Amino acid sequence: MHGPRPTLEAVAAHAGVSRATVSRVVNGGAGVRKALRDRVEASVAELGYVPNSAARSLVTRRTGAVAVVIAEPETRVFSDPFFAQQLRGISRELSACDMQLVLLLLEGRADYDRIGRYLAGGHVDGALMFSLHLDDPLPSMAVASGLPTVFGGRPGWPGAEDDPDLLYVDTDNRGGARQAVEHLLERGRRRIAVITGPLDQTSAQDRLDGYRDALDAAGAGPELVAHGDFTAEGGERAMAELLDRFPGLDAVFAGSDLMASGALRTLRARGRRVPEDVAVVGYDDLEPAAWADPALTTVRQDVQEMGRMMAGLLLRRLGMDAEGVPPGAPLAPVVTPARLVVRDSS
Repeated sequence: MHGPRPTLEAVAAHAGVSRATVSRVVNGGAGVRKALRDRVEASVAELGYVPNSAARSLVTRRTGAVAVVIAEPETRVFSDPFFAQQLRGISRELSACDMQLVLLLLEGRADYDRIGRYLAGGHVDGALMFSLHLDDPLPSMAVASGLPTVFGGRPGWPGAEDDPDLLYVDTDNRGGARQAVEHLLERGRRRIAVITGPLDQTSAQDRLDGYRDALDAAGAGPELVAHGDFTAEGGERAMAELLDRFPGLDAVFAGSDLMASGALRTLRARGRRVPEDVAVVGYDDLEPAAWADPALTTVRQDVQEMGRMMAGLLLRRLGMDAEGVPPGAPLAPVVTPARLVVRDSS
């Protein structure tokens, strides 16, 4: 049977120091000589002392937790590998700083009240928010809560570009889409369609703009556009719509790998060979892209690293060291590069 849980006083007696010295060491306080700090840490390890989080929060004014708010329903979050990779990066960065991740999802409009109350209730030290839509109230809720917040994706709400304190992490969506369509043009494709994500999200709009940039620069066209929703089923439906409207198309750029996988299913069902009849390019370069048949040409964004950077920026804003942000780096938005990965589908 285990003995009683070691107390702060027991650690102080074991280390031969005062209770106040132990408290400063375990709560990260300054003003303790290295020799004393080493003795206290050795006693903590030997006795198996675990600080009481509630008591520690009274001293540090910190909860040791971060809210991760994804503006999507549970079914979408747990079926899309994009979110798994982003959460993995966030979790690893927070864990390295002994911070807990509290995941909050949005099933419907009623959930905004619940999340707003939670953010304003002192339960977390900061928030990470991503997959936002243009009319989303989450940014104003973050402001109202007073919590330090970092966003995933370029903010698109009014006034965002003029906010010098706004922090976000994104990839070069427009440039990545431009690379995808330029690649198709270089392969001799001329009737190139696009399947967009939801255009109330900046990533989807930026990828559509990149598609248009490449066509305009090459004097190619016309635009062949169908709207999806970043899901495989949405890509399947959009591809069917494109084939019905533009049966002579010879390529398609899908704004996500999941939509590209749905497009491949429709093309196979319609008897179109990939890439002989229709070339396909996706976006994300998550694991399923390489498993597709044929393997999917796609635009790579390092989703896990972007999650790490989001958490790192937030930790820096909280005054903590973070592996995901280089020492001395300015607290500023980050846009990571996108890179085309060519495989068999194009």
